[in-house]
Parts: sequence; C-alpha cells; structure tokens
Amino acid sequence: MSLNSNGAFHGRHALAEMFNVSSAILDDVDFLSDLIRSASLAAGATVCDVIHKKFEPQGVTVLAMLEESHASFHTYPEFGSLFIDIFTCGEKCDPEKAVDLIRERLGCATYSYNLILRSLARPELSRSPLQEQGSTFSAAG
Repeated sequence: MSLNSNGAFHGRHALAEMFNVSSAILDDVDFLSDLIRSASLAAGATVCDVIHKKFEPQGVTVLAMLEESHASFHTYPEFGSLFIDIFTCGEKCDPEKAVDLIRERLGCATYSYNLILRSLARPELSRSPLQEQGSTFSAAG
C-alpha cells in the first residue's frame, strides 16, 4: 500500500476499451503477455508475475501482478475488442503511459478511456458512478 506525505492512501485506476483490433492478436497469448508486461514497465511499475487463461473457442485473459497493484486484459476476438484495467498505488506509476503504449502497439484508433483517482484522503474521488470520478476520452478512427 502506498501512502502520501499526509499518510493517506492514493492511486490511479485506468480503464480502457480498444475496438477494431485484429482477432488474431486478441487470441495470441504470447503477444498479449509481452504487451501487458511492456505496458506495465512503461508505466513505471514493477512486474511480479504475468499469468493467462486462454478460452475456447477464442479469447484470453491476461493478468499482471504488480508491486504497485495489478493490470489485466480481457479479449473478445469475435468483436475485435480488448478491455483493460490497470490500477497503480502511489505517485511512482502512470497507468496512462501503459494505455498509450497498448493503443500504439495495437494500432488502435477507436477506443475509450477513463482515469479514476482513488484516495482514502479524498472520498469525493472514490464514489460512483465512474462518470463523476474520472476523465473520459473516446476516439473513433
């Protein structure tokens, strides 16, 4: 757990959806495992482990356990979609850099993105719904 100088917990939670991605890439466990590791490192995180589960007939879930928290991919090749969840505690990591690298490597022009600032010291940033908490960006190519 990461505490700031005031002794309060804080972190950043990035949620993204990538669309119109190659179904072959979204079913490639090795590529996705390397991508989540590279993206986590680009964010400044320390990767403890990467695990995956391949589904039949298609689809993959990849999880990266980070010293700072976690990152995950859930793919839907039949829809060309990748769902991303990256949570990092503290100020060291920037999950936005991870999302940018993922989007770049996938060549993805159509995506949506939310960044949620999480903090026990600032409960107004920790309430639902998501639209009230973070910034949202959507792009269509």
